[in-house]
Amino acid sequence: MTDRGEPQLDPSLTAVDPEALLAPAEGYHARAVRPLGGREVSGHLVKPYAIEAPGRRVTDVDLQTALRVAAGHLASASLRGSLGLAVLLVHVGGDGDYVLVHTWIEGYMSDLAVFAGPTGEAARLRPGRSGLAPCVWEAAVLAHERDAVIRHLWDGRGPLDARLAAWRGDVLEGEVR
Repeated sequence: MTDRGEPQLDPSLTAVDPEALLAPAEGYHARAVRPLGGREVSGHLVKPYAIEAPGRRVTDVDLQTALRVAAGHLASASLRGSLGLAVLLVHVGGDGDYVLVHTWIEGYMSDLAVFAGPTGEAARLRPGRSGLAPCVWEAAVLAHERDAVIRHLWDGRGPLDARLAAWRGDVLEGEVR
């Protein structure tokens, strides 16, 4: 038993690999997030964000490439039940570059496409492997956006244009952990 009276697990009985679990703590750090100005892309209202590893910066070329990737993905989004709102993450990471296109779809669900490429080579972005999900920094931005959609659109009151304006203005900026 622990000091709090909780049962103490025998490490040999758990599926946790202590070394693998704690290895990311060595290099874990905050990343800068900044909004890149809302726009319309392939019939969707899109909120783009930059996520930047230390020493990296999302360039205009990175943004333009991400917008082209998003346009291609969003062009068929109505077939997946899109509601017309999307979030675009342009992530210049430490191990590569990523573009995530997150779209709200029918039934309180969302659609996510992840594109990955070598560091600094935006033109080489390709669809990520099956099952690839947002990293911890990307998930922080998507969590903010989940709350913004609920706060301004689904729990909001008033005309739709005012709700959409509130959603577009509710952006995350600064460091995320």
